[in-house]
Amino acid sequence: MRIEELYQLFLQHPSVQTDTRKLKEADLFFALKGDNFNGNQFALQALEKGAAYSIVDQVVSGADDRIIVVQDVLSTLQELSKYHRQQFKIPFIAITGSNGKTTTKELIHVVLSSHFKTYTTEGNLNNHIGIPLTLLKVKADAEIAVIEMGANHQKEIAGYCKYALPTHGLINNVGKAHLEGFGGIEGVKKGKGELYDYIRETKGTIFINNDFDYLLEMSEGIGHKVSYGTHDALTTGELISSEPFLKVNISSTPEIGLINTHLVGDYNLPNVLAAVCVGLHFRVPPNKIKAAIESYQPSNSRSQLIESGTNKIILDAYNANPSSMKLAIENFAKLPAEKKVLMLGAMAELGEASLAEHQYIIDLIQKFNWHKVVLVGGDFNKISHSFENFKSSAEARDWFKNQQFTNTHLLIKGSRSMKMEEILS
Repeated sequence: MRIEELYQLFLQHPSVQTDTRKLKEADLFFALKGDNFNGNQFALQALEKGAAYSIVDQVVSGADDRIIVVQDVLSTLQELSKYHRQQFKIPFIAITGSNGKTTTKELIHVVLSSHFKTYTTEGNLNNHIGIPLTLLKVKADAEIAVIEMGANHQKEIAGYCKYALPTHGLINNVGKAHLEGFGGIEGVKKGKGELYDYIRETKGTIFINNDFDYLLEMSEGIGHKVSYGTHDALTTGELISSEPFLKVNISSTPEIGLINTHLVGDYNLPNVLAAVCVGLHFRVPPNKIKAAIESYQPSNSRSQLIESGTNKIILDAYNANPSSMKLAIENFAKLPAEKKVLMLGAMAELGEASLAEHQYIIDLIQKFNWHKVVLVGGDFNKISHSFENFKSSAEARDWFKNQQFTNTHLLIKGSRSMKMEEILS
């Protein structure tokens, strides 16, 4: 079946699903394959559950004219999303980076949504499957779309750009994330920089943090840049306070002035500035920008401040890498609190650099005074240190429950695989 024909079916059934457990009546079911699953095996089951059609790439036993055979289901899904994307003549903003890209995406989304019909990536569906699904959820009434792009190896973002076709790009930072897949920090720069490469080639626009010299270097040759930062930028702002929540003054736009956020950590300052910059560029009224950012509440274990009795807990357990871990620890160390407890889970996907990066974090911790330090799992278990040490978040949870902390500030952070949020369960 030609992609144009499949698109006509999509227009009749504009809801796509890849998981039969989440299937709704009249969905299009795309039978994706993975290392441990084969969606082709569920093609008939999907039809029985109410799917309008099942798109497969293997012969399925049982005749049904609602089964559509293609050469490769994943590439067909991506081609369909590109065809759908090409129907729009609106801004598509692609966002990537090593730390905080989801928060940046969420802030930009709330700002733009205050004035435009805006579609964006749900949660962190930011990979080769999630991005096509996000594109296919953009409806005809869209005025702007915001697409998050995650990556753990080179050529990945370049591939996403082929079907997302972004008109605008934003790399919020480059840090020590997914070192194993990228092959070191220079590999990370090259991989994230693929977004700039696409924007440069297509003569699009980037939003750039002028505080980061490496972004300025990476963006050479791009004609249209809209800048933000703490100085020498179109949108400028400064940190006023970060206790308990971030307060930012937008000095370049007095009509916005002081923004009182619900974000924890001064490392979120660039994310706020990015959202203000994007909003102003698209002429969102300043009062709407301010109100939107002030109303945003972080969720899903991303820098959440939780008050439990007399304790204050910063839960930042969605993900971790050496760069974000360093920022979180240093920010926590600055907080004016007498009793501070660190509970850190191991970092993943660091390859040969893993032991050295975990040792660096231990050395960093030792520079500050803490009431207690707990290290959990992974390569933290392979390094000699004097802190509390557990193999899993479940063991750390048992220890935590027995401490009966009062009037204590806690930081709980770790890679997604460590499930550090379970300490509070």
